[in-house]
Amino acid sequence: MSNEQEQVRLTAWVRGHVQGVGFRWWARARALEFGLVGTATNLDDGRVEVVAEGTRSACTSLLDALRGPSTPGSVSGVTERWSAARGTFSGFAER
Repeated sequence: MSNEQEQVRLTAWVRGHVQGVGFRWWARARALEFGLVGTATNLDDGRVEVVAEGTRSACTSLLDALRGPSTPGSVSGVTERWSAARGTFSGFAER
């Protein structure tokens, strides 16, 4: 299996004006376009946590989108963590 097809988990914490602007819905739509499963959750400190599982290449595409110019609101930064996929998700949920 190539590295790009490896199954991984991406956890991304998105900072900026990202709550109350449709960001979780937008992140879910992008994740589904890339064939990913996971969640997008508002955090109490104003960030949105996006957890996605799928191929490394699809997760990288989602990360690029989270950092890109087309997000709703205003993203000031994204912190990422990569780990092994756990297989605990079915679909993609907004929380």
